[in-house]
Amino acid sequence: MRAMQLDAPHQPLRLVDLPQPQPDAGQLLLRVEACGVCRTDLHLLDGELPDPAWPIVPGHEIVGRIAAIGFGVSGFSIGQRIGVPWLGWTCGECEYCLSGHENLCDAARFTGYQLDGGYAEYTLVDQRYALPLPDNRPAAELAPLLCAGLIGYRTLRMAGAAQHVGIYGFGAAAHILAQLLRQQQRPFYAFTRPGDLATQRFALQLGAAWAGASDAMPPHALDAALIFAAAGELVPQALRMVKKGGTVVCGGIHMSDIPAFPYQILWGERTLKSVANLTRADGLELLQQVATHPVSTNIQCYPLEQANQALTDLRHGRIRGAAVLLP
Repeated sequence: MRAMQLDAPHQPLRLVDLPQPQPDAGQLLLRVEACGVCRTDLHLLDGELPDPAWPIVPGHEIVGRIAAIGFGVSGFSIGQRIGVPWLGWTCGECEYCLSGHENLCDAARFTGYQLDGGYAEYTLVDQRYALPLPDNRPAAELAPLLCAGLIGYRTLRMAGAAQHVGIYGFGAAAHILAQLLRQQQRPFYAFTRPGDLATQRFALQLGAAWAGASDAMPPHALDAALIFAAAGELVPQALRMVKKGGTVVCGGIHMSDIPAFPYQILWGERTLKSVANLTRADGLELLQQVATHPVSTNIQCYPLEQANQALTDLRHGRIRGAAVLLP
């Protein structure tokens, strides 16, 4: 099978011909229809994530059809459309797994990082993390929901019932989250890199109450700020924007060091949280929600062989919404 493989950090992906994998017990083999390109893939490429598997086939926003079923798997059928998220395997035995917090499992393994992912024609998935997807939408439109959508959804959940929500880093996750916020009639405020007028216009088109630079003052105090950019310096800025009792949630897997900040901007019962991965419940809840309240994904598609170009475009801010690879 064709696949785009990363042999080591700071290198371009290579188009390789790999043996088609076969499902072990508890696994499904998927014929990949589409795979989203995520900023986490850039962190992998840049060597910023600990303990990766080398070489690795990246990609963790996978939409595919079941091509083969491993021993002991039930509840799935050949040809069924399945989504594969970032969290790919957990031990099932630790206190986190047994309490529904499998996203915190210390033995967890991740798709496209420690398990081969979806930058390929075929991939394997643990049946526990195979999410049923509808047949009535193009695969490329569904792919960003598997990470950008899920992480955005969990990040918003961790902000509670916040009414006025700031979003720092208006990319793939934010453009999906914006639609959920509009459906819930919660005003949101988009913060971008200074001078990024194109992204600010994109946010306004999606219904933002305001869009401006990350160091600008919005017209309304925030109940919560959600940070999807990997820039640690945004944390103190966001804390200054949320009112007393407000919440700042860091939604990424990686962030640069947070600079020292005065206790005064945390004081007032402000809360600072991080999001760690996702749970099966997150996936099922989000997909159920978008089935009844659809969201659209703004996508830019690339052939599988152009994965390096897609990653470069993402790095340089040339993607409005999400990039998707098609095998």
